[in-house]
Amino acid sequence: MAIRVLLADDHQLFRQGLRSMLANDAGIKVVGEAASGRTAVELARQLAPDVVVMDISMPDLNGIDATRRIKKRCPGIQVLALSAHADRRFVTGVLAAGAAGYLLKDSAFEELCRAVHTVAGKQIYLSPAVAGGVVEASLGRAPASGASGAAVLTPRQREVLQLLAEGLNAKRIAARLHVSVKTVETHRAQIMERLNCHSVAELTKYAIREGITSL
Repeated sequence: MAIRVLLADDHQLFRQGLRSMLANDAGIKVVGEAASGRTAVELARQLAPDVVVMDISMPDLNGIDATRRIKKRCPGIQVLALSAHADRRFVTGVLAAGAAGYLLKDSAFEELCRAVHTVAGKQIYLSPAVAGGVVEASLGRAPASGASGAAVLTPRQREVLQLLAEGLNAKRIAARLHVSVKTVETHRAQIMERLNCHSVAELTKYAIREGITSL
């Protein structure tokens, strides 16, 4: 039976390219596409794919937080993270969220298919360019980079932070998350306090630096 794959990337042309490449592998079938992390979470629930190929940098809900939600709701689904970044923070962040693999976007077609088959088989796959850094970090050999300030935020606060950084005001965020404006404003105040930021501009810079949004 073919491996059922959901593609999650905010660039349509890139998704089409991935779909075309995977179509050449008879053992893989693309069953859906998502242009945002939030859509990926919903389609993962609806379609129950074997593997989600997840871009880390996506609008509305980034790939790391989307991965965390998918694994919480549907632990049997395997997530293969896809990114242009080889930075160890991104790799360890998405693996900690539950991803089974990490693939760089400049990888060859054969590596993409190999990675999909590997994670579908409940094994870990890491692009060679990032594998060394992850191993060194696990052995305690990599230089300490300090804990991410975003780690002190709750999943909901990270979600609010991303939407703030992407230009949504409290009213639009409240509508998107189905909560009150007052609740959003409370989250914003708590985020600013925890991150020691004093304006939305500072929050935006922080969110970009930490990979919470790609703006």
